[in-house]
Amino acid sequence: MKEQAFLLAAEARPTPRQLRWQQTEFYGLISYGMPVFTGKQYGDGFTPPSVFCPEEMDTDVWCALAKSAGMKGLVLTCKHYDGFCLWPTRQTDYSVKSANWLGGEGDLVRMTADSCRRAGLKFGVFITPWDRHEPTYGTGKAYDDFFCGLLRELLTDYGEIFCVWLDGVCGAGEKRVQEHDWGRYYSLIRSLQPDAAISFMGPDVRWCGNDRGMARAAEWSSVPAGYGVREDGSSPKLDPKTKGTLISPDLGSRKAIRHERAFIWYPCEVSVPLRQHWFFDPAEEYSAKTKDKLLKLYYETVGNNANLMLGLSPNKRGAFTETETSILTAFGRDLRLFFGGNILDSSGVIEAPGGEGDPENLRKEDRSFWRYGGKAPAVVTVRLPEREPFDKLVLQEHIENGQHIEAFTVEALSEKNRWIRVYSGETVGYKKICPLNAMQTQALRITFTSYRSFIELSHIRIN
Repeated sequence: MKEQAFLLAAEARPTPRQLRWQQTEFYGLISYGMPVFTGKQYGDGFTPPSVFCPEEMDTDVWCALAKSAGMKGLVLTCKHYDGFCLWPTRQTDYSVKSANWLGGEGDLVRMTADSCRRAGLKFGVFITPWDRHEPTYGTGKAYDDFFCGLLRELLTDYGEIFCVWLDGVCGAGEKRVQEHDWGRYYSLIRSLQPDAAISFMGPDVRWCGNDRGMARAAEWSSVPAGYGVREDGSSPKLDPKTKGTLISPDLGSRKAIRHERAFIWYPCEVSVPLRQHWFFDPAEEYSAKTKDKLLKLYYETVGNNANLMLGLSPNKRGAFTETETSILTAFGRDLRLFFGGNILDSSGVIEAPGGEGDPENLRKEDRSFWRYGGKAPAVVTVRLPEREPFDKLVLQEHIENGQHIEAFTVEALSEKNRWIRVYSGETVGYKKICPLNAMQTQALRITFTSYRSFIELSHIRIN
């Protein structure tokens, strides 16, 4: 019976929208709105719209910076807890149309969406159902009607949306509490933007459970069905006290799933602000993460079968500080330097006995793959024409057919022709970055010692 659980877990597959979301890998969350002007991370909903008046708003600059940092998309906080909308919504006057900015003709959602497309970035929307301004909040259907009106505008007026980020937070001690009709929200999103992944409080993407950038040591995308948010909005095993934090620190190991009988594909997103908090605060100038800290974060998220959403916040003028600009630019330069080439692009021999398909597929990035379904450990050996210097190995599973790898080792061939273990890992999933001590070798041997049903590798990269 225990073996049955592992086989069932291996059968979970991503939807096309989940796969497209996973391929985005690294993107930014632009946290902008009233909190930037009031200095409070949580707005109260009573700040006059006239306070919102950025003087140097240039969303093309935002997108250029995001692209230079290696991001593939941007998500904008279209409405935060204070209820102030960054587009001229028809649902409420509490929006940019009542601000002095651009004479009430401004539309920050339009500007950001258009800039993203000019820059070749994906565009997503962040919107929180919690609303401290809207009078109908807490009344039930009347508020759901209001919120669905907001969603309809965002999802019909601004082109293709890659992600709808639904914040499920509601502050403790609030007098007005709304029982949200999550199933209705999901149904509307599906009808208007069927390719958009619904994240955090949604059925497509699982939040990691913290704002510190910490993922699990082994992230599984195939998890017990009880930990998912269903299309009707129910969520059996989500902790009600923390509004979406998954209870278990281990969602996919053999020990964790041995008694489970149903599984879903529910990949992990890690969200963390560049500074101490999400919205700009001039007192936090020196809290920004260094480029080295960002690189470590990248390895532990994008390099550990998760996506990374990095929080960015322009200042009152609508501009990023020199500190943030320098850090993000330098980080992007490091990413291009560290992952810009692949030794296997033009040299080396890949040996993978006993499998199905051409091992040469592992050089390609076209989602072709090599498959192994034998009983013994699977071994892939890469032989190079000479002793090449490198310090990273990147592995990718063909997750279109599920996540299967449970444990693997990496060995390097020494000058004395002996195999020396240089890395041990657990999950691979969409992408696993294996940092190695800087070395020179003519061969690497990757041994997959434990897996579920079969292995399908799509890509190997040596940097």
